[in-house]
Amino acid sequence: MATKAKKSTNKKATPAKTVTTVTRIKASDSAPNKQAVLPVAPQTKTGAKPVSRVSVKSVFKPFVAMGIYFKGAWYELRQVRWPDRKQTWGLTAAVMIFSAFFIVLIVLLDALFKYLFEIILR
Repeated sequence: MATKAKKSTNKKATPAKTVTTVTRIKASDSAPNKQAVLPVAPQTKTGAKPVSRVSVKSVFKPFVAMGIYFKGAWYELRQVRWPDRKQTWGLTAAVMIFSAFFIVLIVLLDALFKYLFEIILR
């Protein structure tokens, strides 16, 4: 008579809550030990979002986002190192010289190709 092996009924214990941490580093940090660790809530596997009513916060959310964007843009503009008058005129002259050089180059190449095509087509 053969004996049957019993199936194990022990299931692996799943933790009730898992917490993932996200490390955020700011550009102004000089040392790597100045990191902010923020807990992130676990995501559900079903993917279904709970149905909620429209709140006042959700109505103004785009305006808040635009305000944050413009605040960041203004902060970045304040960090720009703008050229003085002398640098501006120097850079303007450089652009004009390069533009004139390439205009002459293109006109000469055009004349050369026109001459070559006239010789070939005669």
